[in-house]
Amino acid sequence: MSARRTTLRTLVAAAALVVLAGCGYSATPIPKAVVPEPAAPASSTPCTDTGDPTRSYQPTAGGVPAPGDVPAGSTMAEIRKRGFLVAGVSGDSYLLASRNPFSGVVEGFDIDMVDQIAAAIFGTAKGHVQLRVIAASDRIPLLQSGEIDVVSRNMTINCARWDQIAFSAEYFHSGQKILVQKGSGITQVEQLSGKRVCAPAGTTSLDNIQELAPDAVPVTAGNHTGCLLKFQNGATDAITGDDTVLAGLVAQDPYAEVVTGKALTDEPYGIGVNADNVDLVRFINAVLEQMRADGSWQASYEKWLKPSLKLDAQQPTPVYGR
Repeated sequence: MSARRTTLRTLVAAAALVVLAGCGYSATPIPKAVVPEPAAPASSTPCTDTGDPTRSYQPTAGGVPAPGDVPAGSTMAEIRKRGFLVAGVSGDSYLLASRNPFSGVVEGFDIDMVDQIAAAIFGTAKGHVQLRVIAASDRIPLLQSGEIDVVSRNMTINCARWDQIAFSAEYFHSGQKILVQKGSGITQVEQLSGKRVCAPAGTTSLDNIQELAPDAVPVTAGNHTGCLLKFQNGATDAITGDDTVLAGLVAQDPYAEVVTGKALTDEPYGIGVNADNVDLVRFINAVLEQMRADGSWQASYEKWLKPSLKLDAQQPTPVYGR
């Protein structure tokens, strides 16, 4: 291995150990996973009966209210009284949510979603957001326990999750792909037979790979940075995940590449919310529509994701009906 490559990979490994701090955000220790009793379904209409798991609740009537006009007794009013929105996010998903080593600010496309929600409640996001770095496997338990208000962590909307939590309307449409070593010769999922494939525990990515390539050897890590370290250390042959996440990994390792071609799956992202807080879901859906109207969604996409994905994209058309 060349000295240049060794140095680069050492820097990547070091970056994974950085702890989030300040700059308008309150750092919070990563909690131990809490597994409460399953919550009641978030919808009066079972997800399997809608024919489309991306269906969400109608936005707040009249759009986003002024910060001082959030309804008394609402979830938004409780958050406003507390003084900050608690959001479960990734801390190592470059382009989506990661700490800028120069400014110390956690930033990315998913963080922009959180900031927009907080700004709608408080008038500004600055000083009113507490980012809580969580593992993918902790997203649902922490929402169910009420320890966090929202999850903005490239979370795929599906029926199984609707039975445990609620989702906003789809805010981004991603797709699962495969990251491999340059020159590996792997150009399609069927060639993963007998190969070690890594994905974070608690995600649907490994399930999808094992369905498409049953003889692939699953490898898990706490997050995609953990998978990247295993990939660089030779402990896995490939990494699988959403194209947004893999684009961020490739940006950190020039010896890796994403297999081109059609995505293996459709991955509609939604903001996760406690199943009981339907008013907050409606509020977030109104915020998303406001972002469509004022161009802030498009500006966020073009800043964070378009340079790496190299694709034009528009905010998904919402599907309501719950």
